[in-house]
Amino acid sequence: MNYKVGMVSLGCPKNQVDAEMLLFALQQYGYTLTGDAAMADVVIVNTCGFIASAKEEAIENILELAALKKEGKIKLLCVTGCLAERYRDQLLAELPEVDLVVGIGANARLPELIDETLAKKHTEKLFAGEKTELPLNGGRVQTTLPFYAYLKIAEGCDNHCTYCAIPSIRGRFRSRKMEDIIAEAKRLAAEGVTELVVVAQDTTRYGEDLYGHAALPELLRRLCEIEGLRWIRTLYTYPERITDELLDAIREEEKLVHYLDIPIQHCDGEILKRMNRRGDRASLTALISHIRERVPGIVLRTTMLVGFPGESEEQFADLCDFVREIGFDRLGCFAYSQEEGTPAAALDGQLPDEVKERRAELLMETQADIMIAKNEERVGQEVTVITEGFDRYAECFFGRSEADAPEIDGKIFFTVSGERPRLGDYLTVRLEEVMDYDLIGSAVEEAK
Repeated sequence: MNYKVGMVSLGCPKNQVDAEMLLFALQQYGYTLTGDAAMADVVIVNTCGFIASAKEEAIENILELAALKKEGKIKLLCVTGCLAERYRDQLLAELPEVDLVVGIGANARLPELIDETLAKKHTEKLFAGEKTELPLNGGRVQTTLPFYAYLKIAEGCDNHCTYCAIPSIRGRFRSRKMEDIIAEAKRLAAEGVTELVVVAQDTTRYGEDLYGHAALPELLRRLCEIEGLRWIRTLYTYPERITDELLDAIREEEKLVHYLDIPIQHCDGEILKRMNRRGDRASLTALISHIRERVPGIVLRTTMLVGFPGESEEQFADLCDFVREIGFDRLGCFAYSQEEGTPAAALDGQLPDEVKERRAELLMETQADIMIAKNEERVGQEVTVITEGFDRYAECFFGRSEADAPEIDGKIFFTVSGERPRLGDYLTVRLEEVMDYDLIGSAVEEAK
């Protein structure tokens, strides 16, 4: 029987790349892929297990699909990803509807494991593996819009932030060979991708394990040589590893968008030390000033973590003041999640959930005022926008400028007086109005 396989992939872009590789491996094995999980014989939930809210989302999705399985619409329910790696035994104990739990280390075996489970060739339901991950230089079934793709340049993490379980889930930091990355980027460009989003747990550490030095600037410059690519952006750059060499590459290479994602987490030196991170308000302020001086007009995105054990009202107030002072162009905020097995989970000073959530809300309210003010400053400008779709309710097109990363930042809604643009077309748009985090404008011409 030709079984149909569907997948629900959750979590970060790095996990999405894993999902695309798994789909390719399943397709090569002979399964038929479907985008509708309800129409599939086999459904895979590719999970995130980073924080409590991600785990809750994964469990909700598993339970919804388990209900379809009880109705006879699904023959096999499989769980993969970070949650499967971290909580293999618990998943089977608490969710008997799940037929197969495959940890990240056993990803390469997933097609055959599904095949054997369907054929009832084994009774085991839980699988882990060592060093059997799918090769990052293998094929992928792209699940993003066709004109952009995530490019994962490394796996694992060596930073060991005290609040984070990723090193225990994903293992040590392992860079891909530069030649393999370039080859994959060329394949993607040949398939119509014009925007690459470079990702890893820590992109700025790239190459240290393979080449003995941080090789991200060299990699980015080589990616810029690939014909067909137009925008290349980098996420997850750690502040202490941002070098002038990297900044010069961003300033000098036309294809490197003037956008940098720097997960800072906090500005208080004591809190950062307890997180096993470096820096303090003074050093971070100096770094951001230097970045903006070295790359004029650069858009800076960051992530903050509030409610960390021991965070006082004064330290939180100082963080809000720091955010107002710096004026980040983009900012996301998480309330601290006490993750079992992490050093931070055992620290004194754990705060109530309502305190953590309220602080996250307050910080985002602070950022909302900053974002609206920055958007108002952009009114009247003409910017290049990549077309992502058409909003039937607003009766206009929408897309992003190079100042906006896909899926996490705002959008630009725009009208067109002439020929309708196609998905992935680049247009020049005059910005005319602000709508909270988004902007409204009108297309002027096709972008050069």
